[in-house]
Amino acid sequence: MLEMRLLRYFIEVADEGNFNRAADRLHIAQPPLSRAIQQLEAQLGASLFDRGQRPLKLTSVGSLLYAQARLMIERMENMETMVKAATASRNRRLVIGFVASTIYARLPELIREFRNVAENVEIILMESTTLEQIAALKEGRIDVGFGRIRFEDPAVRRIILRDERLIAAFPISHRLAKETGAVSIRELAGEPQILYPRSPRPSYADQVLSLFRDHAIEPRVVHEARELQIAIGLVAAEEGIAIVPESVRRARSHDIAFRDLQEPATSPIIMSHRPGDRSPELALMAKAIARKYSDWGYQVPSALLEHPQF
Repeated sequence: MLEMRLLRYFIEVADEGNFNRAADRLHIAQPPLSRAIQQLEAQLGASLFDRGQRPLKLTSVGSLLYAQARLMIERMENMETMVKAATASRNRRLVIGFVASTIYARLPELIREFRNVAENVEIILMESTTLEQIAALKEGRIDVGFGRIRFEDPAVRRIILRDERLIAAFPISHRLAKETGAVSIRELAGEPQILYPRSPRPSYADQVLSLFRDHAIEPRVVHEARELQIAIGLVAAEEGIAIVPESVRRARSHDIAFRDLQEPATSPIIMSHRPGDRSPELALMAKAIARKYSDWGYQVPSALLEHPQF
């Protein structure tokens, strides 16, 4: 197994492109640093640096190791930070990952309900994409995630809380905004489309693209925004139209017009967690969701009521 110390030395040499400067930054002498890199190369059976170039250049193997070593160091630092924070805190904690659009889909109300019943539980919120949430759950950086993308991973259990209808958002002055009733996907075929998020993929943007392509329509995409709020701002600026979750309607209406879609189209709201997580905090969150969904008249997912973890 590679030592973290050797990987840190390797990264420093790679960043500096020079053994002497790297040794100064590491506060060690140059000969021990050189021996450490030689030890790492011996373990791997390959040279990591082209020592004939100045500054030093990574070999192909060195480039591969550099990328992976960076990720390992970052994960270790994140883990250390979380462990230290947990040790310093007397409170129990629940770390929640969420995609931005779930803020519109009543996530704040669910969190308030959780706070009401979960005494002495510290809540930490982290905005992140669904794919980022999957990695964070597996690495223990979050306890529960709320996203919109179905992603298969045996290390993560997902619950579809509900399917939210999709609607069309228009600038207030748009000709289609002045009509009433549902609008057809085919009526939107020639309109400039604003997608979000731009990356990473797959994402909600792919759900919208599939909606058009399921009807043999190739949408005319003019912008790929980083996030929902930017996409809505671009719609208001008359840069195009967007297909958004229905909950967005409640958040902005003074300069945006919304119309239902004739075709059935939905986007799931998904709660993800680690299989076998029997923490009381996760159980309280599940019960809070079930209570509020019942109050709102939503169908309560059977997984929240029947699963032994909850």
